[in-house]
Amino acid sequence: MESKLIVIAIGGNSLIEDPKKVTVDAQYHAAEKTAHHIASIIEKGHRVVIAHGNGPQVGYILLRSEYARKILHSVPLDSCVADTQGAIGYQLQKALDNEFAKRGIDKKAVTVVTQVEVSPTDPSFGKPTKPIGSFMTAEDAEEHRKNFGWSVMEDAGRGWRRVVPSPKPISIVELDTIRFLAESGATVIAAGGGGIPVVRNADGSLDGKEAVIDKDLAAAILAKALGADMFIISTAVEKVALDYGKPTQRNIDEMTIADAEKYIGEKQFAPGSMLPKVQAIIDYVQSTGNIGMITDPEHLGEAVDGKGGTRIVR
Repeated sequence: MESKLIVIAIGGNSLIEDPKKVTVDAQYHAAEKTAHHIASIIEKGHRVVIAHGNGPQVGYILLRSEYARKILHSVPLDSCVADTQGAIGYQLQKALDNEFAKRGIDKKAVTVVTQVEVSPTDPSFGKPTKPIGSFMTAEDAEEHRKNFGWSVMEDAGRGWRRVVPSPKPISIVELDTIRFLAESGATVIAAGGGGIPVVRNADGSLDGKEAVIDKDLAAAILAKALGADMFIISTAVEKVALDYGKPTQRNIDEMTIADAEKYIGEKQFAPGSMLPKVQAIIDYVQSTGNIGMITDPEHLGEAVDGKGGTRIVR
């Protein structure tokens, strides 16, 4: 089988199997399961770059910061993303290295704390809409707005939440380093949580921004820039479905970009859930002509072999 360079994006929620049992150990055990499936792909001779989500984990850091605000400084959002890149990267790295050792695979995993450039004039900075962190009462939300300058909004009748900008990714700052490591045979974990949002100043220096980047869009940028042969988004379902959750639900084995755009127009894919994943795959396939796929961790190997998941093609 021809060796391929494959970028795989896994969700932050995939590292949380039981919302009532959220511990570091529990998250590591979930990472072990994901590492097992990815190692099977690497064992076949493919090179893999892994991007991951961090939504729940950033929420936990913000909640800790909230509880400790009277005795400790708050943690800026760009630092929260950096913290989770290190922590989740460590867990995936350890799980992969242990899996490699178990299988006798002479490989190593490495984590790159990754900055992703965004535009300082991105419209989202003027109108933040991405909810993060825990729910608050209207009174607490107003207090945070007045005292900390937060943007807040009511979220689907469940309470109030902080909202932050979610600018579109432009480029991966550490791209050359990631490419060098991938070409050397390392399994690279990069662009965690969509990357740390940074803007480039006129003098070339970088400044972090209080924002979050969609990890699937950032992973698509990474896959395109690396010239990846395949881009896979790993999520909670084996295949993309039409009429999801209805008696008429039907899974899709393969769809063209035209099919996908038609389904988007019909509002088949939920915003904040399947929609950004399909859009990220479309962006990659349109730019490269290569195959993009969406599946769950258990079927990653089958998807690479063309026997599972949903394939999106030109």
